Amino acid sequence: MQLASYHLCEDSHLPSDPDFRSGCPIASTLDLVGDRWTLVLLRDLANGKSRFQEFLESPERIASNILTSRLAQMEAHGLVTAELYQRKPKRYAYTLTKRGAALMPVLQAICRFGCSELPDRWTPPERFMKLKPADLVRS
Repeated sequence: MQLASYHLCEDSHLPSDPDFRSGCPIASTLDLVGDRWTLVLLRDLANGKSRFQEFLESPERIASNILTSRLAQMEAHGLVTAELYQRKPKRYAYTLTKRGAALMPVLQAICRFGCSELPDRWTPPERFMKLKPADLVRS
């Protein structure tokens, strides 16, 4: 049996932006947030964490070199902004941008899936599940 090829988008050419492997919106979004840590960091930002040490204290135990790399990638992709709060040594507080906050419904959907389909998961805080993207962006 031969399976038909299926493309989500009519226009399946490769994009000009080298950060993305294709023009598919799913693949392109995964290029932004599909690594092991970005969604966890977005969750932490939505829950009020903003500083490097706070991210390191998360139960998933991200290594500091990976954290540095992911925060830089997230900033480069416009998901977070970094604001210098101490000069020596340099320390930054991170906040979600409008683009990063727009991923909140995705995080909530993943959370609902995990709670319904994976046994023995934590119950997410009600506050987290009710957050809207506008709640996460400083005006």
